[in-house]
Amino acid sequence: MSLTADQTVEALRAAGEPTRLRILSLLAGEELSVMELSRVLEQSQPRVSRHLKLMADAGLIERFPDGARVFYRVSHEPLARRLIDTVLDLLDDAEGEADHRRLDAVRDERATAAAAYFEQVAPSWDHIRSLYVSETAVESAIERAAGPGPFERVVDLGTGSGRMLTLLGKKAKMSIGLDLSQNMLNIARANVARAGLEKVELRHGDIFATRLPAQSADLVLVHQVLHYLADPGAALAEAARVVSPGGKLLIVDFAPHDLERLREEHQHRRLGFADDEIGRWLVEAGLDASASIALPPDQAGLTVTIWTATRPQTLAPVASRSVA
Repeated sequence: MSLTADQTVEALRAAGEPTRLRILSLLAGEELSVMELSRVLEQSQPRVSRHLKLMADAGLIERFPDGARVFYRVSHEPLARRLIDTVLDLLDDAEGEADHRRLDAVRDERATAAAAYFEQVAPSWDHIRSLYVSETAVESAIERAAGPGPFERVVDLGTGSGRMLTLLGKKAKMSIGLDLSQNMLNIARANVARAGLEKVELRHGDIFATRLPAQSADLVLVHQVLHYLADPGAALAEAARVVSPGGKLLIVDFAPHDLERLREEHQHRRLGFADDEIGRWLVEAGLDASASIALPPDQAGLTVTIWTATRPQTLAPVASRSVA
């Protein structure tokens, strides 16, 4: 499939303005809100919004509401991505340096606030996590979704207090938990030891760059992590990279909701995820997605969704047979 001449001209016209090129360069790195783009570009939100609308109408970027905020990202359509990559490749690398320095400052502020939050709440993390959903029901569903095992290697990305390791670790020959919070890791170590699990490694690590070998784990978990991240799609791609052939990726997070206070009180960046968004990321990562499992809250909490996907088994080469 290719673009018609009119479609190509429309897309180039939508991109053909200095501020819009700056926006495309920023969005090529991660999804951003109007407020963040306005700050990085040093332009008013109404002005930035007009540029965004033109590019969204032309199919170059995608607009998606998230509670009271609106985020933007570059289009996932292959032709649009190809055109954007071609245009950005033509730009001088120095052209957007100031923008990316300001974006780095925004990222640093986010990271500092998140790190301070997780260090502070680490001792009461399990209690906080259970405020909006029945953990008993969720954990039972996680065990069913993970399967009976045994597992060669379980990897828990953003392990927090290590609860997923203590839940599933007895079915694994070896487990690894990664987290950026040293306080969380200390609590996870205590919980793992209390559970009597011996073959567990707890590492200080980044979900976006785990440094784990490709296709090295037959069960990878991303439990209540994505809603904190600036680029959840990139995190899922890295998690999927670690899944071995025939192995499973298990994601647990909130369905879309409107509790805006969770942004300020608990550092949530995204207010849940829809099935089609997670499903598209899984397919792009080369995994086969299964039907999701929705766990509605008992009372006034949040709906939790469990998504699972597997990496297809690699086919063994067929041995040639000689014919007598």
